[in-house]
Amino acid sequence: MSALIVIDVQNDFCPGGALAVPEGDTIVPGINALMADADAVVLTQDWHPADHSSFASQHDAKVPYSVIDMAYGPQVLWPDHCVIGSAGAAFHADLNINRADLVIRKGYRRAIDSYSAFFENDQRTPTGLEGYLTTRGLTSLTLVGLATDFCVAYSAIDAAKLGFDVTVRLELCRAIDLDGSLAAALWDMTQAGVALA
Repeated sequence: MSALIVIDVQNDFCPGGALAVPEGDTIVPGINALMADADAVVLTQDWHPADHSSFASQHDAKVPYSVIDMAYGPQVLWPDHCVIGSAGAAFHADLNINRADLVIRKGYRRAIDSYSAFFENDQRTPTGLEGYLTTRGLTSLTLVGLATDFCVAYSAIDAAKLGFDVTVRLELCRAIDLDGSLAAALWDMTQAGVALA
């Protein structure tokens, strides 16, 4: 059985948002159309407290997109985005959220960021998504959403490591492409056994 995993199609990642991904909104109609063919649909939602440690605003003299070392490894510092309960954290208005079987919220612990739908950035703290998919017998995953080179890639690689059959539909993703991050993510996904369609 197959599941469509829709990564972070939220206002702050769309044009006009706090961490806008170029053309992030253009993928919504295609994602909605793809939902019809899935046995299950899972949406992920970035969900940060206002003082999240990945926000550049929480670090003196640090600017967005700089990198610092956290207890769990290197961490990009982002503009404040997807703050819990904010309009920016809401799903894009045109996304068919009523089709979702499950919403996974991630990044809600102040001290650790969470790109992947499966694990926080320490690579140890699970979100619970693996268990949900496994107990429902969903073994084939298609990933779409924002952004290709961060949350989509991390989710796809983790899913492949966990033994799922994983495809990323690149035409229904958009990237930030921070200092070559898109090329690196495509390479890493391929090396992990993720099919890029």
